[in-house]
Amino acid sequence: MCQSCLKTPPPLSAEYYCVACRTPFENPFPLDEEGRCRLCRAGLRGFDAAYSFTAYEGRVRELIHLLKYSRMKPLAAPLGAMMMGALPRDRQVDLIVPMPLHWLRRWQRGFNQAELLAREISRRTGIRMARAVRRTRRTQAQAGLSNARRRDNVAGAFRASRRLVEGRRVLLVDDVMTTGATATACAFALKRAGARRVELLTLARADRRMAFAPATVEAS
Repeated sequence: MCQSCLKTPPPLSAEYYCVACRTPFENPFPLDEEGRCRLCRAGLRGFDAAYSFTAYEGRVRELIHLLKYSRMKPLAAPLGAMMMGALPRDRQVDLIVPMPLHWLRRWQRGFNQAELLAREISRRTGIRMARAVRRTRRTQAQAGLSNARRRDNVAGAFRASRRLVEGRRVLLVDDVMTTGATATACAFALKRAGARRVELLTLARADRRMAFAPATVEAS
């Protein structure tokens, strides 16, 4: 992998975004006076804050696919370094937890990419990493599902260790955040096990603002 391919991409930026989940918006109307989006206002997120370094597109998307599907595990080091750029320096964290894979998917892939990234974050911060959550059932792939179907698909699919997380501030690590449904289900499991606070750190997130942009009409 050449240095040009690993050049740090521009951070995800937006003029308007939720102060909690950091979802970007085209305008301020989805946000309340405190800057929270509808899902965060309704308590449907599960996690208390979310940080992502860049948008899930272009070269970063290719690098993530190389890590996950081409088994280029050494990419975890430079990608983890990028993730550190999204983590506020003043955050207080007691435990780093990778997003778990179902045992069958982990066996098929040979590793969990989220765990590789979490180990890199742990190495750079000196904070302990633990496999504190497991998937209790195999779920349908999230791609192609509506937001509501995504939430239903992963509801109750995780179980966290009370011994490891009770009373602790947890940093949940994953590679990509799309709608946040999987992270939400995992965060709720951590909270049920007694975690005091759950924050999400991902390398990239899907920028869904384009999906709501008005269509342009070409002149005939």
